[in-house]
Amino acid sequence: MLRLLKEPDFMHKKFGFDAASIKQSLFNCLIYSVGKDSITATDRDRFFAAAYVVRDRLIDRWMETMRSYYTNDVKRVYYFSLEFLMGRTLMNSVHNLGFDPQFREAFNELGFNLDDVREIEPDAALGNGGLGRLAACFLDSMATLDLPGFGYGIRYEYGMFAQRIEDGKQIEHPDNWLRYGNPWEFPRPEVLHQVKFHGHVVQYADEKGMERYHWIDTDDVMAMAFDTPIPGYGTHTVNNMRLWAAKATRDFELRYFNEGNYVKAVEDKNESENLSKVLYPDDTTAMGRELRLKQQYFFVCASLQDILYRYSKHQANFDVLPDKVAIQLNDTHPAIAIPELMRVLVDLHHYEWGKAWDITIRTFAYTNHTLMPEALETWAVALFESILPRHLQIIYEINRRFLKDVMHQYPGDTGMLRRMSLIDEAGEKRIRMAHLAIVGSHKVNGVAEIHTQLMKQTIFADFDRFYPGKIINMTNGITPRRWLNQANPHLAELISSRIGSDWIKDLKQLERLVPFADDASFCKEFAGVKRGNKERFAAMLKKNLDIDANVDSLFDVQIKRIHEYKRQLLNVLHVVTLYNRIRQDPNVDFVPRTIIFGGKAAPGYFKAKLIIKLINDIADIVNNDPHVAGRLKIVFVPNYDVSTAEKIIPAADLSEQISTAGTEASGTGNMKLALNGALTIGTPDGANIEIGSEVGAENIFIFGLTAAEVAKLKANGYHPWDFYHANLELRAVLDMIGSGFFSPDEPDRFKPIVGALLQQGDEYLLLADYASYIACQKEVELAYLDQERWVRKAILNVAHMGKFSSDRTIMQYATQIWDAKPMIPAE
Repeated sequence: MLRLLKEPDFMHKKFGFDAASIKQSLFNCLIYSVGKDSITATDRDRFFAAAYVVRDRLIDRWMETMRSYYTNDVKRVYYFSLEFLMGRTLMNSVHNLGFDPQFREAFNELGFNLDDVREIEPDAALGNGGLGRLAACFLDSMATLDLPGFGYGIRYEYGMFAQRIEDGKQIEHPDNWLRYGNPWEFPRPEVLHQVKFHGHVVQYADEKGMERYHWIDTDDVMAMAFDTPIPGYGTHTVNNMRLWAAKATRDFELRYFNEGNYVKAVEDKNESENLSKVLYPDDTTAMGRELRLKQQYFFVCASLQDILYRYSKHQANFDVLPDKVAIQLNDTHPAIAIPELMRVLVDLHHYEWGKAWDITIRTFAYTNHTLMPEALETWAVALFESILPRHLQIIYEINRRFLKDVMHQYPGDTGMLRRMSLIDEAGEKRIRMAHLAIVGSHKVNGVAEIHTQLMKQTIFADFDRFYPGKIINMTNGITPRRWLNQANPHLAELISSRIGSDWIKDLKQLERLVPFADDASFCKEFAGVKRGNKERFAAMLKKNLDIDANVDSLFDVQIKRIHEYKRQLLNVLHVVTLYNRIRQDPNVDFVPRTIIFGGKAAPGYFKAKLIIKLINDIADIVNNDPHVAGRLKIVFVPNYDVSTAEKIIPAADLSEQISTAGTEASGTGNMKLALNGALTIGTPDGANIEIGSEVGAENIFIFGLTAAEVAKLKANGYHPWDFYHANLELRAVLDMIGSGFFSPDEPDRFKPIVGALLQQGDEYLLLADYASYIACQKEVELAYLDQERWVRKAILNVAHMGKFSSDRTIMQYATQIWDAKPMIPAE
């Protein structure tokens, strides 16, 4: 066991949080860390100096937090996620450390423009969408709640991609976010773990006659750690996010180099290090699928080695691992950790299978994020056998024992065995990773009440029957620190002026705003904050896209990953419907709208990319039609990310959450927008239902089929042509899109979109929900015309969002799944 040495006091350099100390630190960091003076320094230099100033003030707390966890041998929570969509760190850390006024004062006294400097920081390209942003919110909440929580993932060099819109099309460019370095990370070259691939398995009997397995002749890669401190708000706790970068086991084969074959000399090195280059390689190719599977194993293998090394400092064996370690699998991407832990326990430490399996199950828990069977991750057995041969053997053994238990409980039910098997035998054999995660975890959770109910009733009904009580609900949440206090400082200041600032750590405090919905003075100030946010966002649109947005118009916002089930296309059908109404009667009474889209489509997702092109082609026609006269404006904001969201969300009036009922697990964009005073128009799907329950039916706009009605309509036979023929406006809209009205240079461009709706069955029921959506949008217009009524609804939305704090979610995980307790470090 290692002995923790207490450093002498003179080794600690304490940094002040007053403006004078910060000013001196900024000056010193600019000179001694960045190597510039005030004459030659650029805004980028000033950003790095500011980051070092903040980082210095994090380190003492970070070290003390880690020491307190070690000395008290606390149970730690490890959050395994292939994504962490962190956003920018500078101002988030300043807010969480509680010295924002002093920081700004120091900047002003030095003549630096903090607003310009903060815009220099790139978003960390470690995620793509809601999955990664949820993980980031959870890390913030764990630190704020003083829970010993660690994030584990991959340090992607390029992330997913930077999106540019060229000729209305999405064009992907490398997102080289590390081009100038990352001041927040600490490389740990001494923390290296070996990760194996390929090879083969040798079976042998040990000296006691026990069957053993040895994985040999492997291709090896090293995982090197990079640590990032994660500060909590209003606490001294600073947790850790550890990300892995792939390194070659040796730089190159010297023999090839000496022979002059330089390409071959570095070939293996480059191939090894590709593992951590890009988030979500294109899995439409065999090479892309292999790389993606390798990424998943790479990070869980390194993380488990790291966890077990830390655990072993206090424990002689792994018998009490679940009492000291809780691992949460964020979706199925890290599910390979289950057979990996079994391999470590059985092959390397010679645990008996039953005992190893008991330890494994009690260590892991799994979060499911999708209800769509086609979105549940599977891997071809042949690919798995090639890359991870021992793990395939272990999965087969897990499956054999599991199906034996199922057969004993439900004898003769071969259908149930087939449905529940970890191996899909239909066609090419595939491993069902969600089934592996369920069988290998002690708890499985959905992320919204309806999502969890549907998990139990549909895709995992057999598992719920076999494991009663294993599947539970943990409705998602968001951190109010970033999504209100930081993103919307003027609203945060207004709220705190009436109810104090305790809401930042206890979002339920927002309920105290309810009486202010009838306070004329507060309502006026609230409306003023919203208008100011709209003006700032409109100025950004003018500067970056040369688009003039009418701040008196309704800012109608749909910002999320572009996917057919999220139904940006339904929004587009409404846009064209409004446009047609103006064209038919230019003098019609019309509530001005600015309809704002943002989101990326996966590079290989043709239909989603075509929808982006359609949005931009429609915008080109509508925005330049003199008959419209600025009453209807369509905007596609490129390269949507966390920092862009922080600008759009405070300015939004209407939040579009219009997925087909039964397809969106939860959604968190709906929570962020409502927290910032946008009213929701949405289907009875995901967390929309719970938001409606909290804010009241009169303060949300719900339309469309329920999940049960969707299932019934599909079961009885859905005929989209019937809706096309029955609705003249709908028919006109689809005919315009399909005939090339918006693409005169290529009239057939959007026929695949119309064909998917009419000839190919309209999988996500846009036509079935169209009339209800259009009618609901009319209700929105009528409500917006009465601005006093609208503002009151917006205030009540903010006031009733307390449930949707990620702090509440994390406390539920801690008590109901992890059995983890807060550990407050000494100050």
